[in-house]
Amino acid sequence: MVKEIQLRISLKEEEISNILIIKSAIKLGINQDEIAGIKVLRKSIDARKPKIILNYKVAVFINEPIPKNSEYNFNYKDVSKAKPVHIIGFGPAGMYAALRCIELGFKPIVLERGKNVKDRRRDLRAINQHHEVNENSNYCFGEGGAGTYSDGKLYTRSLKRGDVRRIFENLVYHGATDQILVDAHPHIGTNKLPKVVQNIRETILNYGGEIHFNTRVTDFKIHNNAINAIILNETEETPVEKVILATGHSARDIFYLLYKKEITIEAKSFAMGVRVEHPQHIIDSIQYHCSGNRHELLPAASYSLVQQVNGRGVYSFCMCPGGFIVPAATANGEVVVNGMSPSKRNNLYANSGIVVEIDAHKDLPKYEQFGALKGLEYQKNLEKLAFTSGGRSQVAPAQRLTDFVEGNISNTLNDSSYQPGLNSAPLHSLLPKLIGSRLRKGFMAFGQKMNGYYTKEANIIGVESRTSSPVSIPRTDKLQHPEISNLFPCGEGAGYAGGIISAAMDGERCAEAATNNLKL
Repeated sequence: MVKEIQLRISLKEEEISNILIIKSAIKLGINQDEIAGIKVLRKSIDARKPKIILNYKVAVFINEPIPKNSEYNFNYKDVSKAKPVHIIGFGPAGMYAALRCIELGFKPIVLERGKNVKDRRRDLRAINQHHEVNENSNYCFGEGGAGTYSDGKLYTRSLKRGDVRRIFENLVYHGATDQILVDAHPHIGTNKLPKVVQNIRETILNYGGEIHFNTRVTDFKIHNNAINAIILNETEETPVEKVILATGHSARDIFYLLYKKEITIEAKSFAMGVRVEHPQHIIDSIQYHCSGNRHELLPAASYSLVQQVNGRGVYSFCMCPGGFIVPAATANGEVVVNGMSPSKRNNLYANSGIVVEIDAHKDLPKYEQFGALKGLEYQKNLEKLAFTSGGRSQVAPAQRLTDFVEGNISNTLNDSSYQPGLNSAPLHSLLPKLIGSRLRKGFMAFGQKMNGYYTKEANIIGVESRTSSPVSIPRTDKLQHPEISNLFPCGEGAGYAGGIISAAMDGERCAEAATNNLKL
C-alpha cells in the first residue's frame, strides 16, 4: 500500500536522521517497522514566520518496496538511416526537439552556430578577462544555449503546454541530480549543467543524429512557400524538408534575415532593466529572520518581487542566490549582464534582474520606422549606452542602489561578483525615463516589502536586456509558420517559451508537429 501525505517539519526536527519515517508513522497511525520506505515527492520552505517550516509531500510505502526504476522510459531508436529533420539551434528547445525526433524515428540534423561546451569555455574566459566577444560563441550562443552557463533554474508556469515531469526525468536520465524532481524551485547549477548538456549530445549522436557546431545559418532558399534549402556559413547549400527554428532570443541575425525575406515576424512586448546585487547575508537575514549566518540546513535565500508602477510591471527576474553576474553580450560594442549560480549556491552575493515591462505597441513611438524590429532596435540602443557609459569595454556601468533612487553620483561602489569590473555611472539619468523612473519607484516599494533590501550595500549594474525575445514569429495551431509551410518557429526566440523547461516542452511539441506527416 502507498499513501501520499503532507508533513511539516521544523528545522530542529530536520536534524533527526529518520524524521520522515517517525512523522509519517505518527500521522498514519502505524508502526515505523511497517514503513518499507519513503519517497519525497515535493519539498519547499515556508519562511513567512520566524519559525521556519519545511513542507514535505511524501509517498509512504507500507509493507511494499519502493520501485527502483522511473515510470518514464525514453524509447530512443537508431535513426542513422531515417528521414532527416533540420533543427537550427542547440539550446533547450533544439536539444529536446532532437531527442523527441529520435523517439519518433526521425533523424535530427542540428545546426549550431557556436561551439561545444568544452571549447565554449575559452570564449567565456575571453569575455571575462580580455573583454573580447566572440559573436558566435559566448554566454548566449553555443551548445546548450544560454541555459548551459546559467543558474539552471527549472521552475516554470507552463504546466499546460506539455508533460513537465517528463522533461525533468529526461534531465535526470542525462545526469542531473534527482533532487530536481523534489524541490519546489529546482535548479541544477552552472557547474553541473555542461555535463548534462554533453550527455544529451552523446545520446543524439549515439542514436544516429547529427550535430554540426560552428555552423551558422545565413540564408534560406524559398520555393512555393516552403524552404527547400538553407545556406550555411554564407557558402554551403543544404536541401531541407522540415525546419525547426530554435535559435533563442538573442539570434538577431535570424530576425533580420526573416525581415529581409519578408517572412512575417511581429514586434513583441518584453522587459529590460538592471541587475541588482546584494551581499547574500542581507537577503538571508530578511528572508529567514536571522542575524549572522543562516541555519546550515537552509539554502541561500531568494526572493520574488513585483510592483505596478505607472501602468507597467516592475519585477525581479532570474534571481540567483549565492551567485554571480556575468557579461552576456553577443557582439562587441554592447554590454549585457545576466546572472548565474553554482549548484551549491555558495557565492557571497545574491543578484537578480529588476526589469520593467515594455509594451511594444505603446511605448516605442520613436522606433516605429523599424516595424517588427522596433523592440530589438530599442534593446540594442540601451546595450550600446551601457557599453559607452561603462568605458567602452565589458566593464559595466553601476551605481549604489540608494544613489540611483536618490539621484546621486556614486563616489565608490560596493565589491561585486562581476569579473570584468564596474564603472560608476549616473544610471539614474542615463536610462530612458520609461525604464529609469519606474525602476526608482519600484526599488522604493521593494524596500518596504523587504525591510533591509533598500540599502547602500547593494549595487545596480546595467543593463539586463535579454529577458525574452523582442520579436515573435507567428505560427498556426499546427505550429508551422502561416506563410512558410515547413518552418516551425520554436522556443524563446520565436516567443513561445520563457526558460529552460518551457523551451524544452516547446521543442518536443515542434518535433511532433514537424514529423506529423513525414513518412518513416
